[in-house]
Amino acid sequence: MAPLNDDFTYGQFNLVYNALSFGIAGMGCATIFFWLQLPNVSKNYRTALIITGLVTAIATYHYVRIFNSWAAAFDVTFDATAGDYGVTTNGAPFNDAYRYVDWLLTVPLLLVELILVMKLPTEQTVSMSWKLGVASAIMVALGYPGEIQDDLVVRWVWWGLAMVPFSYVVFTLVVGLNDATAKQPQSVRGLVGAARYLTVISWLTYPFVYIIKNIGLGGTAATTYEQVGYSLADVIAKAVFGVLIWSIAAGKSEDEERSGLIPK
Repeated sequence: MAPLNDDFTYGQFNLVYNALSFGIAGMGCATIFFWLQLPNVSKNYRTALIITGLVTAIATYHYVRIFNSWAAAFDVTFDATAGDYGVTTNGAPFNDAYRYVDWLLTVPLLLVELILVMKLPTEQTVSMSWKLGVASAIMVALGYPGEIQDDLVVRWVWWGLAMVPFSYVVFTLVVGLNDATAKQPQSVRGLVGAARYLTVISWLTYPFVYIIKNIGLGGTAATTYEQVGYSLADVIAKAVFGVLIWSIAAGKSEDEERSGLIPK
């Protein structure tokens, strides 16, 4: 939580305002959709879909908090001379820590829902869920101390530390789940692969957004790019990823019903 620079333009304010609003709408609609779809998948995959909805529900709550904090930090007035709106900070801090609280809760759950929907053997499911969940939580915890630092050297140190568990998770998604993916039904194998790689691609956005300030870009531009970048990445990593999880669950449920293995 920190006071904001007073040099934001009305365009920058609106860009962040609308990006956060997009996050609320995207996550909120996704939550409703996932939970309404629960009766349409077999019991084997309902836990994964429940967790998918929890991820977007938690994100919706935190995006509302971030949005309200952003809006409360500014006063918007009409400048009759310039014929346009202007924004000034009013001294209220912008609490961006909500974003890290959200990630600490949702990032491990994202990985767990992928493992659950793959329906791996119980021992493998438990083992991989713990390993990926703990690694991702450590990644988020290591990222926050650097995020609140102004010293570029310190920011790079924390970024480097966070990249260790980050690299482990990405490696597991790209390589470690190959065998498990190959054992998935043909009808959803492509969707499982898409979910894995969508996670990797969307996650790769975060380290680059994080280092916007590390490379010397500061002030209002850095804050604007950071907020917009994180918001877009979150919607892809949670809402869009969740749609893939639902598609996998629905496809596998249809296969099981068709084969008569498990009635819905």
